[in-house]
Amino acid sequence: MSRLTVFNSPLLLGFDHFERVLDRVTKAQADGYPPYNVEQTGEQSLRLTLAVAGFSLEDLSLAVEDNQLIVRGKQKDEGERVYLHRGIAARQFQRSFVLAEGIEVRGAWLDNGLLHVDLVRPTVEPRVRTIPIRGGEGEAEGGTKTAPRQLRPRAADNSNG
Repeated sequence: MSRLTVFNSPLLLGFDHFERVLDRVTKAQADGYPPYNVEQTGEQSLRLTLAVAGFSLEDLSLAVEDNQLIVRGKQKDEGERVYLHRGIAARQFQRSFVLAEGIEVRGAWLDNGLLHVDLVRPTVEPRVRTIPIRGGEGEAEGGTKTAPRQLRPRAADNSNG
């Protein structure tokens, strides 16, 4: 059974990829670990902050794959420790954030158990492009008039066989 979405409108051409992006976002929000903040630091800039207590620089990785920012964390096993209570999560994680077209990662740093990632959207100059309209018959590729094609009568087939 197919489901109807707002992107099925005939007025929205080429937006079908947004539906796939929304599906990815919905799946990524299922797990709430690690917690994070998103703050606006300027008119065209954001800061993403993830609480990664107990993770070192070597335990964390950050990548952009297909307009998706992926933060991964994996701690090494500390086999000799015996915990009487373990309240600080030490599990591996993968947290994904879908980036809008044009968003760039400016930098990232780890400070006091918080991983900060700065994002920026460069200002883009608006583009206006005029599209030439070609006519039907009698118009050539470059817009110049050509003589209409003459249809030639077919030669009669006089063979009997």
